[in-house]
Amino acid sequence: MDLAAIQAALRERNIDAWLFYDHHHRDPIAYRVLGLPQDLMVTRRWFYLIPSQGEPAKLVHKIESGHLDALPGTKRQYAAWQELFEQVKVMLSNHRDIAMQYSPNNLVFTISLVDAGTIDLIRGLGKNVVSSGDLVAQFESTWTDEQIKTHFAARDAIDAITAAAFQEIGRRVRNGGTNEHAIQQWFLEAFHRENLITDDPPVVAVNANSGNPHYDPRPESSKPIREGDFVLLDVWAKKNIPAAVYYDITWTGFVGKAPSDRMREVFSTVRQARDLGVKTVQEAVAAGRPVAGWEVDRAVRGHINDKGFGEYFIHRTGHSIGTEIHANGANMDDLEIHDERRILPNSCFSVEPGIYFPEFGVRSEVNVLVRPKVAEVTGKIQSEIVII
Repeated sequence: MDLAAIQAALRERNIDAWLFYDHHHRDPIAYRVLGLPQDLMVTRRWFYLIPSQGEPAKLVHKIESGHLDALPGTKRQYAAWQELFEQVKVMLSNHRDIAMQYSPNNLVFTISLVDAGTIDLIRGLGKNVVSSGDLVAQFESTWTDEQIKTHFAARDAIDAITAAAFQEIGRRVRNGGTNEHAIQQWFLEAFHRENLITDDPPVVAVNANSGNPHYDPRPESSKPIREGDFVLLDVWAKKNIPAAVYYDITWTGFVGKAPSDRMREVFSTVRQARDLGVKTVQEAVAAGRPVAGWEVDRAVRGHINDKGFGEYFIHRTGHSIGTEIHANGANMDDLEIHDERRILPNSCFSVEPGIYFPEFGVRSEVNVLVRPKVAEVTGKIQSEIVII
């Protein structure tokens, strides 16, 4: 935990304190931000308060009194519920605006982890509970220089593996055949050779299955890949080293001499929308203008709407990327939520518009890394449907 940085961030946002609370590991964000062991036995409630200035304060149950000993600050203990309520009141007595893992109307649901009853408790003390969303983004989803290096290392491996996968599909189709699951397993073998790990295996989707954004080929239902098929590959992984971060891309290809005019039209629309999303971020960062996730989504979605495909773009434009594939920074989203979180320096996210029909779907995904004065696409950028 970087106490000085957290307190500086609170002062910058005019927030009096950040209150962490947990019971039975309901809030994994707290453990990551505070640097607490993930394997603690937590059967009783604990609270940890970081004020914008001064010494932090701990409140722990007497039978788990050592749980927060690794953190700085004064320690209070309780056993009875009356003691807990009184001690929380004392902890917060000098503070009004309290950040917690909460989002109004559960809008940013990945942040909104504190239960309603605890929010009632804090508000009942006359406190103004505000969302910790921007704080979480800063301390969970911005990267160190070493993490940026792991992203580029994963990029080098995954870009090469994905290009080789298209070649492998073509070779197998012309030498006896293959299917979605077999190519998925080929990817996992390649990941193992390159010391890459992933939370879920990559998506290999053919024809109608490419119109399902979260399709997962199973051995018993996997479709064959044949001449004339449209193929979507969604590939994400990270290096198998501590604190490594993900690289996440989606490419599409066609097995045969030439995709249909319809496929080309849809791909062109998706590519243009993707590039517009990237440009929106790059221009804002270069101008020093704050930019929020919803702005990027709105630009991308507006282009697809203008082309007449709006009803077929059914998910957000992009997601935050970190040590988890879906991290807790700003998402490029004005559909599923109106994400007002700022895109921060040293953060990374995907831009991945998609258009999905019953017969096929097109998605094109790149990763954008934001530096203090520039934003860059970190990997290869698909400009045409790959001819397999």
